[in-house]
Amino acid sequence: MNEQLADLSSRFWDVAMANSPMWASLLGDRRFDAEVEDLSREHEDEVIEQLDGIIASAQAISPEGLERNDRITRHVLISEAEGIVGNLRSRTAEFLVDPMLSLHIDIIQAVPQLRAATDEQAWAFVEKASKVGMQFDQALERHRQGVANGRTPPRVAVEKVLAQLDAFAGLSVSENPFMQIALPDEWDDLKRARWKHAMEEQVTSSINPGFARYRDGIAADVLSKSRPPEKSGVCWLPDGEEIYRRAVKRYTSLDTDPHEVHQIGLDEIASLEDEYRTLGSKVLGTTSISEIYHRLRNDPALRFKTAQEVHRAAESALARATEAIPDWFGRLPEAPCIVQPVPDVGAADATIAYYFPPSDDGRPGIFFINLSEPETRTRFESEVLAFHEAIPGHHLQLAIAQELQGVPAFRRHGNVTVFVEGWGLYTERLADEMGLYSGDVERMGILSFDSWRAGRLVVDTGLHALGWSRQKAIDYFVENSPQAINNIVNEVDRYIGYTGQALAYKMGQRELFRLRSEAQKAMGPRFDIKGFHDTVLESGPVPLGLLGDLVREWAAG
Repeated sequence: MNEQLADLSSRFWDVAMANSPMWASLLGDRRFDAEVEDLSREHEDEVIEQLDGIIASAQAISPEGLERNDRITRHVLISEAEGIVGNLRSRTAEFLVDPMLSLHIDIIQAVPQLRAATDEQAWAFVEKASKVGMQFDQALERHRQGVANGRTPPRVAVEKVLAQLDAFAGLSVSENPFMQIALPDEWDDLKRARWKHAMEEQVTSSINPGFARYRDGIAADVLSKSRPPEKSGVCWLPDGEEIYRRAVKRYTSLDTDPHEVHQIGLDEIASLEDEYRTLGSKVLGTTSISEIYHRLRNDPALRFKTAQEVHRAAESALARATEAIPDWFGRLPEAPCIVQPVPDVGAADATIAYYFPPSDDGRPGIFFINLSEPETRTRFESEVLAFHEAIPGHHLQLAIAQELQGVPAFRRHGNVTVFVEGWGLYTERLADEMGLYSGDVERMGILSFDSWRAGRLVVDTGLHALGWSRQKAIDYFVENSPQAINNIVNEVDRYIGYTGQALAYKMGQRELFRLRSEAQKAMGPRFDIKGFHDTVLESGPVPLGLLGDLVREWAAG
């Protein structure tokens, strides 16, 4: 590897991990186990300066003299560093009070996944816990800066966060996320008792008081200044247009006009109607789009009854997909994938599922399934959800990336969102080609999820570029998808907080299918689906422009 590029890659990864100690620990990078994220404006400025230097140095390296793998590394490095810098320049810490993304929910969901393999690691987590109170104070100070600058969070998000913090306050010490950290297998009862006692002290002296101060500060200083539901999008902030422009670039890897993205979403929604009519006549005995949506949303026969049913269905789909993938992929992951429920605190406000990738120190990939309100969870969407989040979706792609040899760490663990989420959505229809769906009822989930992701293009741009109200966004989804109402509300609130991220899914899926069709036309009978998939996955997550170059290079080879 080019020596200068290797040094820049290492420096970038060090900055990224030091800036995100929790993520570093989850990935198995143990250098920052005792640290917490520094949320101060001063630290933010330091990271921006460091990354700007890395970007400038990488841009100064001519791609002409680089080997293929180095050219890929240079391209991804610049793109990823620019995305992080853009987000930091948007100063999102000032106005991000969110039920899915804020500091408190990160602790609730991520800390129980931490694993200590040694004495040093276990006691480092105790030190990490001792700093949580200070971290909450920093977060609150940033929110107060936002209020002073007229950059405030949406009121609905603030109200949900306050409810979550109140629920957290009701947990016993033994239920605290830090008490769930896995300890070294060889520890005896005495060691475990000593560690437990030390961690309990941090829960009572640092963590719980920090949560309480954060809750009281938000209630006193932020809630009354928060934006009403009619002004939920970032376009209502003083620098909202620039914030959204950066977000669109970061999450799609494209310089795309939000109005153009909005129209793509409208066109995609319209294009699904014929598929709904065809499948609706078989499954529901009707070709009326409104009736199909109504039945899918409200028919109790299409709902689960218990959380156990939801969990079993996810595990069954995962097992079936795992057995089938060798026929469609030449490269397979070594790390297993398991199914776990979303933690109870925050589950009511969470999306229907999410995925945690494997760690370098042996934790498997985890497909988290939301088991709250099981009677609202649809049977026809259960399988498509599992295929997206686990196999052949996120787990297959991310585990393969982490197991790549001869590439920098930032590429193995990279999260080029449009690639990662585009792949997940691509595999929902790929799973149909693979014969993984149990029947036509389950295949309805493909269309429901496609409506959901196409609707995201409309709603995200509507909220953040066109100034839609929260209610208008909810109403659009109700009228143009069969999603359950509770999912629609949670999803709209997710887009309000996670600005621009929702664009990645459909934009990435569209490009993957376009590149596949282009390669099939160019190669004719030489086209091989395993070869295409391996080409897409063998370099780890990459921006869409670079992905197109790699696929065309393979097709011409």
